[in-house]
Amino acid sequence: MSKRVVLAMSGGVDSSAAAVLLQQQGYEVIGLFMRSGATDDSEATVCRTSLTADLPILNPKAHKQGCCSATDAADARRVADSLDIPFHALNFQDAFTRIKDYFADEYLAGRTPNPCVMCNNWLKFGKLWEFAQSVGADHIASGHYARVVRDEGRGASNADTPSTRHSLHRGLDRSKDQSYVLFGIRKEILDRVIFPVGSFAKTEIRELARQTGLRVADKPDSQEICFIPDNDYVGFLERYRGHHDTAGEIVDTEGNVLGRHEGYQQYTIGQRKRLGITFGSPRYVVAVQPTTRRVVIGTREDLMESTLEADRLNWLIDDVPDRFTCQAQIRSQHQCAEAEVQVLDEDRVRVYFSEPQFGVAPGQAVVFYDGDRVMGGGWIC
Repeated sequence: MSKRVVLAMSGGVDSSAAAVLLQQQGYEVIGLFMRSGATDDSEATVCRTSLTADLPILNPKAHKQGCCSATDAADARRVADSLDIPFHALNFQDAFTRIKDYFADEYLAGRTPNPCVMCNNWLKFGKLWEFAQSVGADHIASGHYARVVRDEGRGASNADTPSTRHSLHRGLDRSKDQSYVLFGIRKEILDRVIFPVGSFAKTEIRELARQTGLRVADKPDSQEICFIPDNDYVGFLERYRGHHDTAGEIVDTEGNVLGRHEGYQQYTIGQRKRLGITFGSPRYVVAVQPTTRRVVIGTREDLMESTLEADRLNWLIDDVPDRFTCQAQIRSQHQCAEAEVQVLDEDRVRVYFSEPQFGVAPGQAVVFYDGDRVMGGGWIC
């Protein structure tokens, strides 16, 4: 008897190809599209299966909402139809509201949020697993470029690092690897998670989609945050939270006033463009101070940090050592750096880099690797 898996389908090529691969591996696939925004009541759910045949039908006039738009839902549904798999599109407005609140709170606190990590933690591998259990599924899957590996003893390169039965690893296509944004998956469900595309290159996945006749084979990857499809973060904050008087001074690292800004939420650590002031050499945002409303500008050297502290930890290994070496990654496009991690208490660590790192930003995640394996991570504070 084939195992049942619920696949998060976004309407893109990766999750669509994942459906094909899962079928080839003998799984009974159920597709689930997760709607992000407020819709009218008739739009709550679309269903093409007898599993929940009493659910209402999606309103076809739904408006676009980034990667969770009605257009994407239609693409996902067409792929499900072509592969003859059951398909649901459920409205997770409450969960997405939580993500939007987090995003706004972080910016207004002067930190740099990462909503994609939170979406994975709360929604894609939280609500997705709840839905899977409700339909009797054994596994959940997505189109992320990462791998879950079944360990045979101590498979990690560091012999002192304990091993779990299943471990999270980077995708084989390092240029597309998404393991960084997946560090928050709960360890206890890792053996239920499948990443079908993680063992392939992106070019292979597009070719598989073409050979299968999927219309999304050449669909561009989504680059924007799903609830901010126009990439206007400041406009979103204004619309979502209303006007906040966050204007203040732009200062250098000595506290000298260089000018004024219209709102500190318009700036992030490491930002070089749109500073509003012209300098003779490159300058960057090195700090955002919400209590004083000051934005601090400095040189690249001012952005180099040798240590950081992180909290709200999630570990994907057993028996975390009090002190260990690893490779630490501090943002999605950051090249991993050699580091030593000291566990301060059950929910806080201090990280010492072998060489200073550029642009350590409070609010971003720091993820710890042993080779390709994800050991865990936390939030830079």
